[in-house]
Amino acid sequence: MEAAIGAANWLVGKLLNKLSDELVAAYVASSELGLNSEQIKTRLKYMQGLLHAAQDRDVSSNPGLQSLLEDLSKKADEAEDALDELHYFMIQDQLDGTQEAAPELGDGLHGLALHGRHAARHTIGNWLPCFSCSRTQDDVPSLPDAINNTHDATKSESGNDGGHVDKLSFDRVAMSNKIKTVMEEMNSICGPVSDLLKIENHSSTATSTTGTPKRPPTGSVVSQDKLYGRRAIFEQTVSALTGSTYLDENLSILPFVGPGGMGKTTFTQHLYNDKRIEGCFTVRVWVCVSTDFDVLNLTRQILRCIPAIEREEHKCTVETANLDQLQKSIAERLKSKRFLVVLDDIWKCNTESDWKNLLAPFTKGETKGSMVLVTTRFPFIAQMVKTTDPVELHGLEPNEFFKFFETCIFGLSKPGHYEDDLIDVARDIANKLKGSPLAANTVGRLLKKNHSREYWLGVLEKNEWKNAKDYDDIMPCLKISYDYLPFLLKKCFSYFSLFPEDYVFYNLEITSFWIAIGILDSSCQENNNYLEELVDNGFLIKGVDRSNVQYYVMHDLLHELSRSVSSQECVNISSLSFSFDDIPRSVKHLSITIEKIYDESFGEEIGKLKRMIDVSSLRSLMIFGLHGATIANILKYTFEEIKGLRVLIIAMNTLESLTNYFSNLFHLQFFKIRSPYPLKEITLPSTLSRLYHLKFLDLNHWSGSEKLPKDVSRLVNLRHFLSSKELHSNIPEVGKMKCLHELKEFNVKKEGVGFEMKELGELRELGGKLTICNLENVASKGEASEAKLRNKRNLKELRLVWGTKHQTVDDDVLDGLQPDANLRVLGIINPGVGPCPRWLCADIISTKRLESLHLEGLSWCPLPAFEQLPHLSRLTLKNVAGMTVFGPGFSGVTESSFMHLKTLEFEDMPELQKWVREPNSRLFSRLESIKLGGCPLLPFFPFLESSDLFTNLCSLHIDNCPVLSHFPPMPHASTLTDIRVKNGGSELLYDGKELIIEGYAGALAFHNMDKVEVMKIKDVSHISFSDLQLLNSLRSIHFKKCDDMFSAEMADSVVLPSVQNLGIEKLCITGELFSKILRCFSALSQLTIKKCESLELLYVDDGGLSGLKMLQSFTGFNCGNLFSRWPMGEVGGGAHAIKPFPTSLRELDIFLESSMKSMGLLSNLTSLTSLKLLACYELTMDGFNPLITVNLKKLTVYDMHPEEDNISIAGDLLSEIARSNFMNAGSFQLEEFVVDSISAVLTAPICRHLAASLHTLKFSSDQRAMTFTEEQEQALQLLSSFQHLEFHDCNNLQSLPKVLCGLSSLKRLTIWGCEKILSLPPEEGLPASLEILEVMYCSPEVIEQAEKLAERDPWFSVEIYE
Repeated sequence: MEAAIGAANWLVGKLLNKLSDELVAAYVASSELGLNSEQIKTRLKYMQGLLHAAQDRDVSSNPGLQSLLEDLSKKADEAEDALDELHYFMIQDQLDGTQEAAPELGDGLHGLALHGRHAARHTIGNWLPCFSCSRTQDDVPSLPDAINNTHDATKSESGNDGGHVDKLSFDRVAMSNKIKTVMEEMNSICGPVSDLLKIENHSSTATSTTGTPKRPPTGSVVSQDKLYGRRAIFEQTVSALTGSTYLDENLSILPFVGPGGMGKTTFTQHLYNDKRIEGCFTVRVWVCVSTDFDVLNLTRQILRCIPAIEREEHKCTVETANLDQLQKSIAERLKSKRFLVVLDDIWKCNTESDWKNLLAPFTKGETKGSMVLVTTRFPFIAQMVKTTDPVELHGLEPNEFFKFFETCIFGLSKPGHYEDDLIDVARDIANKLKGSPLAANTVGRLLKKNHSREYWLGVLEKNEWKNAKDYDDIMPCLKISYDYLPFLLKKCFSYFSLFPEDYVFYNLEITSFWIAIGILDSSCQENNNYLEELVDNGFLIKGVDRSNVQYYVMHDLLHELSRSVSSQECVNISSLSFSFDDIPRSVKHLSITIEKIYDESFGEEIGKLKRMIDVSSLRSLMIFGLHGATIANILKYTFEEIKGLRVLIIAMNTLESLTNYFSNLFHLQFFKIRSPYPLKEITLPSTLSRLYHLKFLDLNHWSGSEKLPKDVSRLVNLRHFLSSKELHSNIPEVGKMKCLHELKEFNVKKEGVGFEMKELGELRELGGKLTICNLENVASKGEASEAKLRNKRNLKELRLVWGTKHQTVDDDVLDGLQPDANLRVLGIINPGVGPCPRWLCADIISTKRLESLHLEGLSWCPLPAFEQLPHLSRLTLKNVAGMTVFGPGFSGVTESSFMHLKTLEFEDMPELQKWVREPNSRLFSRLESIKLGGCPLLPFFPFLESSDLFTNLCSLHIDNCPVLSHFPPMPHASTLTDIRVKNGGSELLYDGKELIIEGYAGALAFHNMDKVEVMKIKDVSHISFSDLQLLNSLRSIHFKKCDDMFSAEMADSVVLPSVQNLGIEKLCITGELFSKILRCFSALSQLTIKKCESLELLYVDDGGLSGLKMLQSFTGFNCGNLFSRWPMGEVGGGAHAIKPFPTSLRELDIFLESSMKSMGLLSNLTSLTSLKLLACYELTMDGFNPLITVNLKKLTVYDMHPEEDNISIAGDLLSEIARSNFMNAGSFQLEEFVVDSISAVLTAPICRHLAASLHTLKFSSDQRAMTFTEEQEQALQLLSSFQHLEFHDCNNLQSLPKVLCGLSSLKRLTIWGCEKILSLPPEEGLPASLEILEVMYCSPEVIEQAEKLAERDPWFSVEIYE
């Protein structure tokens, strides 16, 4: 009932807002309706007051009131729809200068004429069926009767031909009757509801529903003997509590925070009872706070838990003492003791002073290191109480969680049939529980009742655990948090149910969504308070993306909770599995998640859904995921009557599939549309420009045509248009869109109308970033001033751009482009020769808040007075003519300048000769980033002279500054973690983790690079092996052309134990020296040798690479002599023969190695999982051991004998495998096979071996195959599991296999460089499972056929390269 009252109160409030619009109110009060709008509003306000008063009362026992509230909500919805539709036509009137929907306030001729014309039109009956988004009585004309036939009303419904779309017609009689009827019905319901509410509000039996939620008490005794998972964080916490981490503080507060059911209390109980903790804290206290944060009561509980001391000065009776006496007694008892207090399950703390008051007696002790541990599900409480970073507890790790889950079901004894019959179902159920220990307990109780597979599958499929009702079940536990929220936050939270799990929410999108469905007012758009409150209450988690933009995500179990609490109004269905029986008739908001696999039942079930619910009254339709033509047609048919949407999220594959969505969406406020593939022939519907209520339009993922409807500027209520700058710059007459908050780019155009500067002048709400291009088309200061940039207080970033061919001399256009003083970022690009604008060079007050300034392609004298920009943190000067000096004395620069400057960039400054500073000056020492590029005359800059002063420098980029020299040892400090120094052929690159040195002769400070993990060295000689020992984190190192770094005198003491990956390339070294080098790398697991032509691996015990016992991967490329010392043919000696590789090897790649002549060299490698043998022309099968293929997952063998057409070692290799007695069909594990012989693979014995595991088969460089024999076609069909088939450079192949359509698992087909193939199979000749077709560098005929396939079905991915 509380929900019904809240919903009715909310809807009445929305209706009052609609009636507050002056034009709408005037129409309602017009003579033709005969309604007293003020009386209606007064009655609604009275109703709203009664609802508000009753919102905290439990009146669920009154079914009559419940039913009336539902009727009231329904009528409020209908009234809002009607008034919204009326408002739509009023907007249309304003745009067209008509008075179709103008209120008639008297009996004038104009009003009679309007009314008569509409009455006659209504009588003729020239009306469309089914428009209204609300259900009305049969004798009340619905709004569909207010609109002409859709196809008559528009010139271009289904596409965008660049023309204007006609407006919809308005029927005054139908609209008047509709509004009058629904308002009278509202009025008739208000009376009875008001009477019942007055009775309930004064009833002595009504009780409050917002009282403190009941929580079970907790204690310190561990109910779960073993702590599952979280071992690392547990040990870290124990170490911190028992070590020195907190010993410097008298009292520290460590919160544990996480959603309900995540095991915070259990974790803390194990901490509390750990023997190491007991030994460090003399006194330990556990208090369950729960929802009652009463300082006096909590202080009493704490005192009871603290042992009394002898001769207590402040001894008192706990039950009767006041707070002062209690606190003095606690302080006295703890004075000389180190103590640990746990405050478990805190739900609220009214004020920070209450918290400090509770802690007061704990702060008086003489012993340091005391702790208070707090557990809470509310991040805002954790932030308020913490003195150290909170420990966040989310779901358990999957493996540990599953062990715990099994314990919840079986205890310590599992039934015998569990491993065979139940474990797979158990894993599927566990995956749904997202690591929640409480969820594991809930489901464990269900599963232990019945150990049959059928029962467990029922629990899995029906999610029965969601319906568990006990207080210690997961959903009731989480719902307590929901019940604790205010009504509006409950509504905000409930609508998250419409989005897929793990959806990433951004503030602008989700608040615009809430505004569109009416939860929030537009005034809430500028802040994220609601999101932050949900974060504070533990319902959302904040994160930051790669662009440093904040986002929010929701834990999966809380997402399930949102579905539960909104199930009567919001439904998310899956195209893979849903039943219309599960959908309530009351649903108003529907989202559909399209799965990759199509289920035939989807069309049938959604057809039933269409017949069951009122599709036209849906407020939201959100379709997530890509879908093919079949589902697109199903969706088109199902939602063709949809009219009442406020929110629409949809993907668009062809224009026809969405035609019906766009005709009459009067109410639409939020529209997100995307096209999955770059299909430029798909245009936005022309009816887009008729969505007058639209406030949020997201085309960020639109890949279709960049052509907008010509009259898109009719979207006069649009606030946020998210799209590419190309779409923004194509809006003609953008000045009509006065509510627009952002415009990425505006191009001034001479030709045509609608791209003049005056258009910008109308956009008073414009904020964010704006780039104005083609300013060479602006002729004067007056024309520039029409943009009114000075009035745009919300604008934060502005770029003013002239064309590169522009040669302005002394014009004053820039003076007319003065921005508002709130501007933070300014860029002026290519203005040419002329004076600096007065607002930047003289009246600096107008830009005093600038934080970033970019000047490029100009010749000004003087330049701006940079020292008068006190907040400047970034300065970029690029191609500034005539600038030879930068520093004190230049443009007013003094020692007090640049107090906040962090980033300084000079690019393409051919005349810059000096960057100076005073001796011992700290000017520029605050810089964090310096970038110098294209400064050929600059010999030095302050960093070279006094690098020790640049303690904040994090980034240094020097490029093409040939006379800069004498760099200090780099990096000069450990804080400098981004270096790029490139001059001529030398290069030094460093990002903190990776170091690349190529021909760079400067000194290096290896002691400042202890975080380096990857190092690449080329053409250097001044680095010694001993230097590398300073890089403690080094994992990978690659040497190229560095012969001088290696010598026979290398010290044996040099060891690099952290290096796991070694690469050498083009080194002139001997086998003896190489063996010595390898001894430096004791932990090597990956080795690559490329083009070391003189290197010969030693044929001795522990020679070659056999001494590298941890080696997992080896790549040898084009060396020529690696194995020249090793015996040809079969290696003798059996198992004890010398081999070049250790048995630990898992991956072996050998390319272009002529000295590789015998497979016997590999005979001990029975653990191989990947083997690649490419272009080893001398390789034979001598000594081949079939056991090396037993564990192979990937095998590549091709280009072996290019001169001998009939020879492929792959055939011999596969024949040996097939003949092996120990290799039974189905025992082979090969998953990916790349081979140069079609005939060698496509035989029945080989394909039977491969059938069970092979998923990728690539035929590369087979010059022999021309067609497929019947035997080969049959063998190919044996490969029942493979998903990717590729033909690569098979130059003589003339056709594809005929049996392709029978390969039911094939998902990807690639044809690369097979020019003699002249045709593709028809579409029906391709397997239904195929998702991707790649055609690259093939015949024109095949390219053309592939293009036609792509056109016929854009959802079928066809990738073409010519």
